[in-house]
Amino acid sequence: MTGNELIEAVAVQQGVTKSDVKKIIDAALAVIADAAAKGEDVSIAGFGKFKVKQSAAREGKNPRTGEPMTIPASRKVGFQPAKALKDKVNS
Repeated sequence: MTGNELIEAVAVQQGVTKSDVKKIIDAALAVIADAAAKGEDVSIAGFGKFKVKQSAAREGKNPRTGEPMTIPASRKVGFQPAKALKDKVNS
């Protein structure tokens, strides 16, 4: 499902315009991104939890030259689905 398909499905289900749904979804995604940028976890009941994980610096190899290099530390966003979502997918 694409973003546009999601917007259309929600608009039809709720009886509102697609532009209103797009504004709401864009705002929700912005709030989630801002929270993740601050290192906060975001939990959505019945859907899941977006977790920010810290990745330590480590040694790696340059794939072109094979020379050793340091891969810098970074933060990554992971997703842990809620039990309700897992049950719905597996039913």
